[in-house]
Order: sequence, then C-alpha cells, then structure tokens
Amino acid sequence: MRALIIGRFQPFHNGHAFLVKKFKENELIFAIGSAYESYTFENPFTAGERYEMIYEAMLEMQIKKFFIVPVPDINRYGVYAKHVEDLVPSFDFVISNNKLIKELFIREGYEVRETELFNRKECQGKVIRRKIANNEPWEHLVPSRVANFIKKIGGEERIRKLSNFF
Repeated sequence: MRALIIGRFQPFHNGHAFLVKKFKENELIFAIGSAYESYTFENPFTAGERYEMIYEAMLEMQIKKFFIVPVPDINRYGVYAKHVEDLVPSFDFVISNNKLIKELFIREGYEVRETELFNRKECQGKVIRRKIANNEPWEHLVPSRVANFIKKIGGEERIRKLSNFF
C-alpha cells in the first residue's frame, strides 16, 4: 500500500522519522508542502533542500520504497486534495494529525490515519529553528544525516540571519 505524508519538513526531524518507522512496510509518498516558500524564518529551506533532507533521512533509516514530490500551495482548500492528487503518485491512505488536512482528504473519500506524536515538545520545526537561531543544541532532534546536510548548506547561519529579519 502507499501512504501519503504531507508536511513542510522545515526541517525533517525525528518526529517525521518516528512516523516513517511506524509505516515503513508501505511505500511512502512525501508531499513537500509550501514548495515555493523559502528563505523565511518559517520556511528557511528550499524545496530542493527539503527533498535532499528527506532523501538523506531515508538512506539513514534504510527505507527503499519512497517518493518525494514538491507541492506548491494553492490557497484554495476546497480543491487542495485534488491538487495534491494531481501532483503525486496514487496513494491508498493519508497519514496526518493535522485537522485541516484530515478534513480535506476525508471529504474526498480517503482514509486518514492518525498517529501518536513523538516528543512533540521538541520535535517541531519551529522549535528546532528557534534552537538553531539561539545557538542551542538541536542536532539530537533530527536524523544525523539531516543535521550534517543542514550544516553543509550553511542552514544554521541562514536561520540565524532570517531570525533577525522576521
């Protein structure tokens, strides 16, 4: 079966990795939301960088059956599920705890599976970005290959600069 996971992955973190481990018997489709957004504090990484983070995490986790698809926002919730359907490979169910995503895909007849949240206090993109901006330890919250990638592209410095602009 194929499972759709929608997120901004800013950055891909251990909460996402926990989700992947729970559904690793399925082919996974990562829909990178807000694909056109980058270089803001909320969305510091480009779609391509997020693609590489997910790819690196899947290598680290030894996941072989996955797709990664950037999905631009359309700001029309009534057709959002159809928009995603147009862009990604076919899927059997959606994995999400987001109330809006659940509603939009259930309305289109999809099964939506919720999961428990992993270390939700720290495993959130906004928390990780804040930690990076404040020079606090953050690497333990993401897969090691993701941390290495963020450092390689100067992501820490970018987030620190962006935190001063917004």
